[in-house]
Amino acid sequence: MKFSELVHLVADEPVFETGMLLVGGVDAVNLRRQLSRWTRNGRLLQLRRGLYALAPPWQKCRPHPFLVANRLAPGSYVSGHSALAHWQVIPEFVAEVTSCAGGRPRLYHTPLGRFGFRHLKPGRRFGYQRVALGDNQHAFLAEPEKALLDLVYFAPDGDNPAYLKELRLSFDALSLDRLEAFAQLSQSPKLVRATTQLHKLATNAPAYEAL
Repeated sequence: MKFSELVHLVADEPVFETGMLLVGGVDAVNLRRQLSRWTRNGRLLQLRRGLYALAPPWQKCRPHPFLVANRLAPGSYVSGHSALAHWQVIPEFVAEVTSCAGGRPRLYHTPLGRFGFRHLKPGRRFGYQRVALGDNQHAFLAEPEKALLDLVYFAPDGDNPAYLKELRLSFDALSLDRLEAFAQLSQSPKLVRATTQLHKLATNAPAYEAL
């Protein structure tokens, strides 16, 4: 396969897997050798084994970090600080994209950024939706309330009032009723306690924001 043929095949894909190229009698060993060579000479970006993106100037659009996260771990959804920043619940820029998945915890360092994955049992993987990201890209992203509860769940002192206050939450972007419903659905005492503290913070939000 020539590189021009590869570009033609994957031009509309922000990221692509080796499997989509193994059609029509393509030699798998030779293909992987070519992909490695194109990665070394800067034409491709390898995100993990078997997952690639075209490098500039060959890519039509830059892969969105949330789409990359979903493709790094199929079945995962973006959550925690990353989702909260997207929904404008917290003010900070988040360098690492955090996700919840069914597999073991992992951290990927890629040419497109750093991607962390935390393990959640199937019964606690809910409250997310498919979101449009622009450039015809989509990704599964936690709803604001679920993203906050996921963050609380994994933080050692996540239900501590001081920790919750330091997040500088915008309660206008949150539904307290949905927070409580999600906390009850999770069957986690820690999340139920955190929800109680969040109700108190929301009640005093104007005074807190003035500090």
